[in-house]
Amino acid sequence: MAEFTHFNQRGEAVMVDVSEKKETAREAVAEGRIVMSRECFQKVQGQTMGKGDVLGVARVAGIMGAKRTSDLIPLCHILNLTKVEIQFKLDDAACAVWAVCTVKTTGKTGVEMEALTGVQVALLTIYDMCKAVDKTMEMDSIHLCKKSGGKSGDFVRPAGQNPIETGKDK
Repeated sequence: MAEFTHFNQRGEAVMVDVSEKKETAREAVAEGRIVMSRECFQKVQGQTMGKGDVLGVARVAGIMGAKRTSDLIPLCHILNLTKVEIQFKLDDAACAVWAVCTVKTTGKTGVEMEALTGVQVALLTIYDMCKAVDKTMEMDSIHLCKKSGGKSGDFVRPAGQNPIETGKDK
């Protein structure tokens, strides 16, 4: 089992020292969804929500969130991100919007937290823009899909565990 790296020998929280690590190309993809009422989903889909283009604003918010991850997560390193992309997939059957965030950099530490933060902020922005129509929206299935680069190597979430790919709801 891997050891926790964010604690020193006295059990105190520390930022991991990455100064001796080699820079490598890093990429991470995360996704999650927000489920809403049929009325709300149709307004998002048809771009008729009173506050404007919900997905356009959520896309920019997700990008900004990924860029500011180190301001939100205390022990995250400040990273020079070279790419942040937010895509949305509309699931009509479930009245859900999936957010998929891809983040890239070349550096000494990974971008998994940035991808997960980008997804969360995008989904929170959708909630904020739609709450006047549906306060019962739920965010779920937020997870890392894959990551590459670094000492620990590549990770791909096992087949059948990505709801967006399988069409299964949790």
